[in-house]
Amino acid sequence: MTRPLAVFDIDGTLVDSRASIHRACCEAAQELGLPEPSYDRVRQIVGLTLDKALHVLEPGLTLAELADFVAAFQASFRAMYDAGHEEPLYPGVMDTLRRLKREGWRLSLATGQNRRGVARNLARPEWSTLFLSSHCAADGPGKPDPTMLFAAMTACGADAASTVMIGDTSHDIAMARNAGVHPLGVGWGFHTHEEQMAAGAHHVAVDCPDLEAALDRFPSTAIAA
Repeated sequence: MTRPLAVFDIDGTLVDSRASIHRACCEAAQELGLPEPSYDRVRQIVGLTLDKALHVLEPGLTLAELADFVAAFQASFRAMYDAGHEEPLYPGVMDTLRRLKREGWRLSLATGQNRRGVARNLARPEWSTLFLSSHCAADGPGKPDPTMLFAAMTACGADAASTVMIGDTSHDIAMARNAGVHPLGVGWGFHTHEEQMAAGAHHVAVDCPDLEAALDRFPSTAIAA
């Protein structure tokens, strides 16, 4: 049987970026004289491409104002990283990734980040060898469009029946369903358990061991010798 493919979102799934994304949204809003958005509003847009996310946050902006909002958000993030900020991984993430790789899973990334953000994450210890491919908003339509998942399957030689998408938002789940792959959620990121289940997740893991158990139950995990 085909070796299974696990495609991971980054923000809110592998990396705890909740505080930094909210901070960047608030600092960008301040720069443009807009009201600071609450965390609850910000968490709902995470996973979308940046321009789409910020448009949802402030739908009344002109195209020029939206471009300024995007630029201010990116500038806030650059300032954080220039000051030495690094977003932590969620507990157990590396153990789970190593175990999956050891057991024959193929691993890929599908994220709403730009290519610069992906490169920064792939510079983390072991990541460049763990993941066979990475796909981001710069490569085409963002979530929930299935283009990134189709690209991941093509790059890794997988099909929909052997592929799982793991993410923390309804946008990840919708992308998985649009691509015809198995949708799994995690409950430690931006969207709630209820929001992900309503979007069609087959399971929402409470921690990494629970995620591993869900992956162990995936029908295509029988790896040919």
